[in-house]
Amino acid sequence: MTQAKPRFRTIEEYLDYDDGTDTRYELVDGELVELPNEKQINLLIARFLFLCFVQMGIPFDRVGDKQQIAVESSTVTAREPDLTVIPEETLAAMGEGSFIARDMPAPLLVVEIVSPGKPGSANYDRDYVEKPREYAARGIAEFWQVDPSREIVTVLSLENGVYRSREFRGGDFVVSPTFPDLQLTAEQILRAGSDR
Repeated sequence: MTQAKPRFRTIEEYLDYDDGTDTRYELVDGELVELPNEKQINLLIARFLFLCFVQMGIPFDRVGDKQQIAVESSTVTAREPDLTVIPEETLAAMGEGSFIARDMPAPLLVVEIVSPGKPGSANYDRDYVEKPREYAARGIAEFWQVDPSREIVTVLSLENGVYRSREFRGGDFVVSPTFPDLQLTAEQILRAGSDR
């Protein structure tokens, strides 16, 4: 017997859903879409960046991993970036929850460690077409695409509602308009601070 996937009419129904597994989902057009398992390097990069932002003096409760964010989209209701840095106002608005609703101040920074895929593939379109559009509409000032397979870190800065991008490779220092004191190279990020 095949079990039907649940449909959700509200974001609250989705946030309250628990299928009893550790499976991660995003809500797309009212249906659950299972997120792929993370590669080890993606997890290491996210942890490395978490530590770097905390060491820069950002309180650890304002640096989130796998934190759900409501986005403006015709189909997707919530995204789950690899890392977020939120302002104090968002933390206060969230209270005991971990969901960043549409009526809360947007994150200062969202980091996505992109999945492998060629232009036109579902992974590529999600990471390079859909998410930039959704995050720009949500008003997220800075968005990083960390792409281990292409060995590039792209910093997108919101200007007049549109992202302007700048690419960093190898020994290039990543320039963050939101965090100008950041002292990391693209290679340090892509190798998650290791000497590999």
